[in-house]
Parts: sequence; structure tokens; C-alpha cells
Amino acid sequence: MAVAPPLPQSGLDFGLSEEQEILRREVRRFAEERIRPGAAARDAERRFPAEIVSEMGALGLLGMLVDEEYGGAGFDALSYVVAVEELARVCPATAGTMSVTNSVCCWPIGHFGSEGLKRRILPELASGRVLGGFGLTEPEAGSDAGSLKTRAERAGDSWVLDGEKAWITNAGVASWFVVMARTDPGAEKGGITAFVVAADSPGLQIGSPEAKMGLRAAKTAPLLFNRCKVPAENQLGELGAGFKIALATLDHSRLGIAAQAVGIHQRALELAVAYSRERVQFGKPIAQHQAIRFKIAQMATELEAARVLTRSAAVSTTRASAGRLASQAKLFASEAANRACYESLQIHGGNGFSDEYEISKLYRDVRVTAIYEGTSEMQRWVISRQLLRD
Repeated sequence: MAVAPPLPQSGLDFGLSEEQEILRREVRRFAEERIRPGAAARDAERRFPAEIVSEMGALGLLGMLVDEEYGGAGFDALSYVVAVEELARVCPATAGTMSVTNSVCCWPIGHFGSEGLKRRILPELASGRVLGGFGLTEPEAGSDAGSLKTRAERAGDSWVLDGEKAWITNAGVASWFVVMARTDPGAEKGGITAFVVAADSPGLQIGSPEAKMGLRAAKTAPLLFNRCKVPAENQLGELGAGFKIALATLDHSRLGIAAQAVGIHQRALELAVAYSRERVQFGKPIAQHQAIRFKIAQMATELEAARVLTRSAAVSTTRASAGRLASQAKLFASEAANRACYESLQIHGGNGFSDEYEISKLYRDVRVTAIYEGTSEMQRWVISRQLLRD
């Protein structure tokens, strides 16, 4: 089996500060030393890496987007996507666990939560002692998130939730979830409110874990609400503002998916280069055949474009076009990474179809990047809608 050493990073540093470059190197070192050993076994066994996640918490990687006053690392979005990329290059499932806690739990609480809510919950999340999740998708509400049916009714000093959420990353290992529920059945999208729900809330049950195609070392399961009581002070943002909070959260979280795709793409390219140098056919390494060289050239070119798009979107989070830029980065990076994994596996030939080769796992892991946090089709809708509206 070919050994795939890291390829050099792009000559474009995209303005990474000394601190950001140190962060990138440290995350890569941690990923290679602590995550890579046993990654294939954890995937095969569908085993969540609890000890490794705890270590990531100690390093501050689970509170990257939380302000320092609430116990977080206070990093900016560019630092965050750099870290996600390095984790995903080694284990996309672990990168997903980290990304979800940061982007769809910590971030909305930090931006829309009351001061009391932030001081009560963010320090625990930022410390890495617990994980977070996000409950928007339902069995009948995926791309059409505004059609969600989970309801919340006010009962004294509490809200009572009933319904079901589907495909919830970190369900079963998370302690807190940001959940969207309908508080006004007649108000359509304006009748949705956000809540922060503890995993041990009475009436909340975690369903059976999904048997997934990829990201098998990450937990994904339904959330089942049956008269689930949530304290009124756990309401996130204004009454009826849940849909806007969900969209803003997705706009930001797509940066993490784009970075995850870039990390997978980077590794697929490294594996293709290493294997093509080692594999001999027709009397010479296949790296000397034009067909293989052109595949590698295309993979490398699209990788650079995806990285630049992702980092450009990360430094533009305060611009009016931030949502569109994040969608563009997520769309291009995820589809380019899917193509890269396809071509890398093709270069591996029959060996690529074997789980003994790392590309087999990447090929399964990458597929979801073009689906979750909004499918490629929905990204095209978001991009075109904003351009045409503007």
C-alpha cells in the first residue's frame, strides 16, 4: 500500500497570521498523531472517538467560535475553517463532530442568545466537556425547512415541545441542542422559534443511530420530543425569529462543510499522487501516463480554487454577501471534492474498491458534503436568488 505524505500547501497563504499558521500546524500534528491511528478501525466499528474528542476540547477546538469572556478561544472564521480542513484531511467524521458543536450550536447561542443563556451554557460547551447539536431537519422537512411540524406550546414558565427531528449529528453524545419548533401554526415561517434544549430534558428521547454510508465514527440519530419541557429562559432570540436564526446559522455553518470538503480533497490528491508513483503498469509507474497526470492536474487545480473560495468566504462573514459567498464555497468545494475522490479511486483501480486503502473511506465520507447543510441544488437556489434579488 502506498504511503501518502502530505503535499505542500498552496503558495497563497491567504493572509494567515503567524498565530493562524501555528494553529494550522498544531491541528495537523494532533490529527496525525492522535486521530489517524485507529481511524479506519473506528470507521469499521462505527465507534465514536470519545477520548479524542475530549482532547480536542482541552485544546480549545470545540469552542473556537465562542468569545473569550464565555470561556472560548475567540478565533475568527478563517482560523476555524483552517482547523476544520486539517481535521477533515485525516478523519472527516471527527471534523464533522467538531464543526457541528462550533457552528450550529455555539455560534447561534453566541449571536442570538440572551446574556443569561450565554453565560449558563457557552462556558460548558467551549470547555469541550460537552458537545452540541442542531435540530432543524425533520422526516418531512429537509430542503423545505419552513414546513417543519415540531410544535412548542407555552405552559407557564416552560415551553412544551412535541415532534421529531431527523439526521441530528452528535445526537447521543451531545448535551445541548439548538432546536427549531413552530410556536404559531398560522404564521408559516414567521411562526418558528428557536430553543436551546438539554439532552436530558424530560420528554426528549434519542432515537436509534443511523447506519450511514460514511462518517461512521460520528453519531447521527433522531430527536424524539414527547411533551418535552424546556425552561422559558431557554428560548433563543425573539419569538417567531427561529427561521431567520436557522438561515443565519446555516449561512455560517456552510463554511465548515466547505472546509471539510477541502480537507478531504487534499487527502484524495495526496493518495492519488502517492499511489500513481508506486503502481507500475505497461512497464512504468502510472504517474508517467498522460491520462493519470491530467487527472492529478485537474484535482490539484480544483483544490486550490476550493480553498480560495472557502477562505475568501470565511473572511467575508460581515459583508452583505456573506451568505451567498458561503453557499458558493460550499457548492464548489463539495462537488470538487466528490470529483477528486472519484478520480483518486479511479487511479487506484481495483485496489481503491478495497477498504484496505484509505481512498475507499474518503469516497464514502465525501458524498454527504454535497447534501447536508443544504444540497447542491439548494445552494444554487440560494446563490441565484441573492444575485437576482440584488
